[in-house]
Amino acid sequence: MGKYNFNKDVMGQSHLLLDYAKKFTNNHNDAEDLLQDTLIKVFRYFENFKEGTNLTGWMYTIMRNTFINDYRRKSISTKLISQKEELSPADLSRSSVKNQAESSFMNADIQRALKTLPEAYYTPFVMHFEGYKYYEIAEHLQIPDGTVKTRIHVARKMLQKSLQEYKVSRSA
Repeated sequence: MGKYNFNKDVMGQSHLLLDYAKKFTNNHNDAEDLLQDTLIKVFRYFENFKEGTNLTGWMYTIMRNTFINDYRRKSISTKLISQKEELSPADLSRSSVKNQAESSFMNADIQRALKTLPEAYYTPFVMHFEGYKYYEIAEHLQIPDGTVKTRIHVARKMLQKSLQEYKVSRSA
């Protein structure tokens, strides 16, 4: 299947995806955002699609994983942001400036740690983080599922070791 036909087929299915997105989000604007995020990933990973398989199902899986990952990120950030009307002195000591600075340093350290991963570990780890299933990663990389699981596990351990200082500082 050429890229032109793929693009035409994907765009022909976008109205179905928007309906799916509305079921996930219960909000038209959020559904459009989810559709856009999904289509970006669909085109980014079009080479993973196997001709002759269910294109709509493949795109739906990407949408579902995108929605789940976004929900997880939002629920984590909601837990970190205080919802109280009045803040205590302890709350004020963790100012947004300090949090942004810490976050900036942490993100830079995470990016640096990711760059130290060998390619064989980096690619499966990032794909898994983006929401791909083990079998999808295995198909893309043409390696067994067990190898994918092992590489993701090893990548996590390597990153934990590289970022150990954050584990210690968070528990203090």
